[in-house]
Amino acid sequence: MNIHEYNSLHIIHVLASIGMIAATFYACAGAPETRKKTLMWGGIASLLVLLTGIRMWQALYEFAGGWAIVKLVCWLALSAFTGIAYRRRAKAGLWIQLSVVLGLVALVMVYVRPF
Repeated sequence: MNIHEYNSLHIIHVLASIGMIAATFYACAGAPETRKKTLMWGGIASLLVLLTGIRMWQALYEFAGGWAIVKLVCWLALSAFTGIAYRRRAKAGLWIQLSVVLGLVALVMVYVRPF
């Protein structure tokens, strides 16, 4: 992987991750009529995170490292939170807190790589 591909993938991955968390935040506060559009953008961001993350994992680490499995679990949970937040509005604070915590766990896994 050349440096240009890596930089492009990294920027798209980070922006899409922010978009996933933003979609969850908006789902907690937005009107119910915005559900379809928010879920669509959250899904697009989620797909971008998955594809760019797997490509970087494959190219840089050759699918080695348990830390990436932890990131995949975080991605799966964050992907589900947008839809759940629309259905269970009473627990909006919980979804926001869990989104922030899982985002931080995924970020720590990238830089620390404990296993």
